Amino acid sequence: MAYMSEEGYKKLLADIKELETVERPKISAAIAEARDKGDLSENAEYDAAKEAQGMLEMRIAKLKAVLSEAKIIDESKLRTDAIQILNKVELKNVKNGMKMTYTIVSESEANLKEGKISVNTPIAQGLLGKKVGEVAEIQVPQGKIHLEVISISI
Repeated sequence: MAYMSEEGYKKLLADIKELETVERPKISAAIAEARDKGDLSENAEYDAAKEAQGMLEMRIAKLKAVLSEAKIIDESKLRTDAIQILNKVELKNVKNGMKMTYTIVSESEANLKEGKISVNTPIAQGLLGKKVGEVAEIQVPQGKIHLEVISISI
C-alpha cells in the first residue's frame, strides 16, 4: 500500500492520462510510419519504435499499479506532535550545525529538488516518530549522522 497526498494522487492520474492520450498515439504513428518504409526485418526505425512502445506500456502499467494500491491520507487528521508522513520537518545536523527542511512523502511523490523525501529513505525512516528536540541517529552510506528535530509542521 502506498500512502500519498491527494495532490500526489491527482498528479499520478494526470501523468497516466498524458501517457495514454498523447505519448501512446505518437508512438503508434511512429510505428505506422516505420512500417510504411518496407522490409521490417532490417528496419531500425521500426525496432526502435516498437521498443519505445514496450517501455511506454511498462511505465503506464507501473503507474497504474501504484495508483491501484494508493491510499490517500486525510491531511486534516495530520498531527505535528511527532514526525509522520506528509509532515514538513526542519532539522539541524548536530555535527556541523547545518539546517535543512524536508517534507516526508510517498515514494511516488519524492523530489529532492523540492525538498520532498520518500518515507522509505533511511533519513525519513530514522525520523518517523521523533519529536521536537529529539536527536535521530541515522545510518547513511557515509556513516552515522545525528539530526536534531527543530520543528514539525504540515
